[in-house]
Parts: sequence; C-alpha cells; structure tokens
Amino acid sequence: MGLSKSRSMRSRVLPLVPEALAVAAVPVALVACAWLGVEQTALVSMVVVACALLLFFAGYEASSPRLRDIMPIAVLAALAAAGRILFAPFPSFKPVSAVAIIAGAVFGRRSGFLVGALAALASNFFFGQGPWTPWQMYAWGMIGYGAGLIAQAGLEKSLPVMCGYGFLSGFAYGLVLNTWSVVGFFHPQSFVQAFAVYAAALPLDAVHAVATVAFLLALYAPWRRKLARIRRKYALGEPES
Repeated sequence: MGLSKSRSMRSRVLPLVPEALAVAAVPVALVACAWLGVEQTALVSMVVVACALLLFFAGYEASSPRLRDIMPIAVLAALAAAGRILFAPFPSFKPVSAVAIIAGAVFGRRSGFLVGALAALASNFFFGQGPWTPWQMYAWGMIGYGAGLIAQAGLEKSLPVMCGYGFLSGFAYGLVLNTWSVVGFFHPQSFVQAFAVYAAALPLDAVHAVATVAFLLALYAPWRRKLARIRRKYALGEPES
C-alpha cells in the first residue's frame, strides 16, 4: 500500500518539475540578459524559450496522456489557428487567446498551454514561421495555462472573472513579445527609448485585449458547458497536480 502510494505521488510530482522550469525559465532569461547586457540576447533567449517549450511538452508526455485526452487539444488548437487565419485582415483581432482560455478552464492548465502553443505554431504556417514563433507559442500557451490555474481555484464559472483575465491577457501577450523585441533587437540606450517601443505597441495590445473579451462573451459560456459535459462523459483532461 505504502509503495503504491509513493509511486503514485512520484508520478504526479515528476511532471511538475519540467513544467515549473518551462514556466519560469523564459522571464528569468529575459531579465538576466537585459541586466547583464548580453550581446547575443536574441540567440540566447531563443534557445531558452525553445528549451522551455520542449520541457513543457516533455512534462506533458511524462504524465502519460491517453489518446482521448489529446483529441480535444488538437481540435481546439485547430479551431484557434483557423480563427486566427479567418481574422487575418484585422490586425490583433484574434480568437486564439479566448480559445486557449476556454481549453485551460475546461481541461486543465497543461491542456490550455498546449492549445495556445500549438495554435500559434499551426497558424504560422500561414502567416510565416520565424524567430517570433516560439515566443508566440510561449505567450499564448501561458494564457491557457493561467486559465487552468483559475479553474483550479474554482473561479472558472464566473464570466466576469474570465473576461477580466482575458482582457489582461491581451496586454500580457504584448508584454512578452514586446520585451523580447526590446531586449533582443532594439537594445535601447535609455528608459525613454524602451518605453517608446511599448507605447507604439499599446494600441495593438488593446485591440487584442478587447478582441479576447469579445470572443469570450460570445463563446465562453456555451463552449464551456458543452466541453465540460464531454469531459465528464468521457473522463477527459489531464490529472492536475
């Protein structure tokens, strides 16, 4: 009995190690590069974010997901990617964040991360792959991950809470991508120059935030109810630790 319980605890804790590293590594690397003035910041940060994504996928794989647990991730990521392509004529007005939030709220933080990350990767086959792709994967993945944490706190049924989170996530996404640009490419010589980069991107970040709220208002309640019913019926979703 004790040995079985120990093995069960170990199987739940081990996947959390790469998950925690994946979540923390990127912001730590960005701050360290900026603080130390690393010349090859773009390359170093690219390697870090790529390794973080690999760690997260490895952590999910270590949790031994079943095929039926992977199916909703694939379907929702495809829907998010298709929605991003559909709204291509409208800069920053995309449903990706909203779909990742719904995935995280219903199926858990890891599933939310994977939906956001895979949606970015898949849709960039249309928009174009580049050094920005891993950063978009990480940023959208973290939006879905955060929604999963909100669900773990039991707040996922509150539409105002989720819309508030969705609104903030639009600016958080911009913060990640803008910080990567500032630290990795612009190399500002003063705080004023760095602030100018963030200020120039603020209108697009605001559009992203408003779009996320709009899509959540339209999709969150009906999709959450239907997906939650499917999750219960087929016992879907990864075991949260």
